[in-house]
Amino acid sequence: MFEEEQEPEFEIFSSLLFNSLKAITFMFFISFAMINKPAESGKVDPKAEMLITVTWPDNNEDDVDTYVLDPAGNIVWYNQREAGLMHLDRDDRGMFKDVILFNGAEVSNPLNQEIVSFRGLEDGEYVVNIVHYIANGTAPLPVSVKVEKLNPSVQVIYYQTLNLKGTGDEVTAVRFTLKGADVVDVGNSPKSLVELTRSAGGKDGGAAAGGSSGGHIDAATGQVIGGAQ
Repeated sequence: MFEEEQEPEFEIFSSLLFNSLKAITFMFFISFAMINKPAESGKVDPKAEMLITVTWPDNNEDDVDTYVLDPAGNIVWYNQREAGLMHLDRDDRGMFKDVILFNGAEVSNPLNQEIVSFRGLEDGEYVVNIVHYIANGTAPLPVSVKVEKLNPSVQVIYYQTLNLKGTGDEVTAVRFTLKGADVVDVGNSPKSLVELTRSAGGKDGGAAAGGSSGGHIDAATGQVIGGAQ
């Protein structure tokens, strides 16, 4: 008796479009979740207990090296970038091959900085030295040394700017002792670490850490130039 009304074509099209959009949205969320899972499982959460930062003037061509001795006798330096729980994150050689990629092109990196990070700490004495490995000028080179204990809160153990006098000059920036969470006996009596790394005794020179003379050191040979521990 009554004719069945036919559904307008635009309503059918709208329904199909809406369902398609729902399907695309669902597939997007599924794909996004599948991409994120491996990223989370492979995520590296860097953890450091202490940082030693050594900086000298930007665009300066001098090469300054950082040496750090831990209580176990391990020494981290440019030729042993990982020792014990310490790691030299970057060996900065002044302006020599000091470039970074920017917009696909290599540009000169003006920053002169070395950082030693600690994955863990142990009780005992630490020694931080800086060495003027190569000097390209005649004037003293100002080098800033900062030691920070990061946990449970940031504590600056040492911050000072020292002057290096030329090639081979080695200076003990700071010596300090850890006892649990406490930092004690902060000082800077000279102790040569360059000489220890050249020593024939012990792995990486660490076994000889108990007794060495201080003073200025020839960085190329490890020879002590005056001074005593």
